[in-house]
Parts: sequence; C-alpha cells; structure tokens
Amino acid sequence: MLNILKKWKGSSQTTKEETIVKADVLKGEIPEHIAIIMDGNGRWAKKRALPRIAGHHEGMKVVRRITRQANELGVKALTLYAFSTENWKRPKTEVEYLMKLPEEFLNTFLPELIEENVQVRIIGEKNRLPVHTLRAVEKAMSDTKRNTGLILNFALNYGSRSEIISAVQKIANDIKNGRIDETAINESLFSEYLMTNPLKDPDLLIRTSGEIRLSNFMLWQLAYTEFWFTDILWPDFTEQNLLEAIHTYQQRGRRFGGV
Repeated sequence: MLNILKKWKGSSQTTKEETIVKADVLKGEIPEHIAIIMDGNGRWAKKRALPRIAGHHEGMKVVRRITRQANELGVKALTLYAFSTENWKRPKTEVEYLMKLPEEFLNTFLPELIEENVQVRIIGEKNRLPVHTLRAVEKAMSDTKRNTGLILNFALNYGSRSEIISAVQKIANDIKNGRIDETAINESLFSEYLMTNPLKDPDLLIRTSGEIRLSNFMLWQLAYTEFWFTDILWPDFTEQNLLEAIHTYQQRGRRFGGV
C-alpha cells in the first residue's frame, strides 16, 4: 500500500538533475483536461504566522501562473476546485474573503485571459454566491465566450454528490415529461446532465498539500482519471511541479479496463 501511495504522490523533491524540461514534456501526450484540488493555503499561511486569507491570496497568484503555463502547453481545459459546498462551514471572515477572490482575480487577470485566448467557465450552484462574485464571473464568461483556447473552468460552490443528485432529478423529470425514454439512459446520456458537460472527463487530477482524497470533487468524472498527489502546499506549487505531474502522467499506461 505504501508503494502505491508513493507512486500516486510522485516526487515533491525534484532535484536540479531531475528537472523536467518543458520541451521534453511537449514531445509526449499532453492531457486534454487537467483538474486540480488546490489545497494547503491555510497551512501555508500558518507556517508563516500569517492569517489564513494570506494563503488564499498567495494561492491566487499561483492560479495565474499555472493557467498561463497550461495554456502554453496546449491543455484544452483546466478545472480548478476553488470553493466547495462544504467550505461554507469555514469561519465567516474567511468565507467572505474567498468570495471576494474571484472578483479580485478576474478584474486583474481578465485582460490577459482575453489576450491569451482563454475562455472562462464555472461549474457549481450559483444561487448561493454573493452578487459581486457572480457578477465578476459572469462578466469574465461573457468577455471570453468567443475565445477558442484553454477553457479555465472554476468549480465554485461545487459538490459532486449534489451535482449527481441534480442530474438524476433532471433525468427523472425529462422521463416524466416524455422528453426521453428510460431505456435511453446510459453513461453517455447521464454525463450530458452533469455540470461539466460538454467537457471531456479529466485525464489528470492533481491534489496538493499531501491529502489523499477526492473531497466530493467530480466523483463521476474521475472514474478513469490518473491521480497525482504531492505534499507541496498550493501557494508553493510551481510551473515545474505541473511539468512533473504531466511527465508522470505520460509514463503511465491508460487501459480503461482493458489489457
């Protein structure tokens, strides 16, 4: 079991001799869709005797750098777990700050996203988001909707179990109203009712901070995704770490249940 966990987690101690070269990574298969659970902002701040919000602010800078590199590498979609349905349980001041981050991030980064042909999207339950948060996200989506490059997909107030239940309810309603027949239900049809539609399922999942769990994130979509866990806290995550994760992905054989 320990060996399996080590394989999943990869190396968070890349030496100078082991540095992954971007040009070498580009020679291999680049995952079309990368999903990231950005974990460890609070612990990063605590280690420095700073308030937790300082870690979230630093983490925002990392989002900018990783988005830029993912786009340069030719990744087609990058889904970032920004705020879960469970995160409302955190202290009020922290939640309020987290709800301000999308506005701050997009207000400063939007011109670059437009210039770099990045398209902004969101998945999650919008009805609970503050007006100012939703306004900033919707403006970014509108201003970038014609872009054809990387899809930057924020999972904001997102929970996978809730998403799956909602999909089941919509399917039941469509059957009741004669829009579909129950015999038509299969994996492909079910995926069409998920928030991630029409994105393909992630090829690679990255989780930072040493935690080895999915935390109610894309439970359906990650069925055949390659996992890469690292002890690195999100504010310390670098472009080199992204290259390392992709390089590890490129060494794995994806058989999807086959031989």
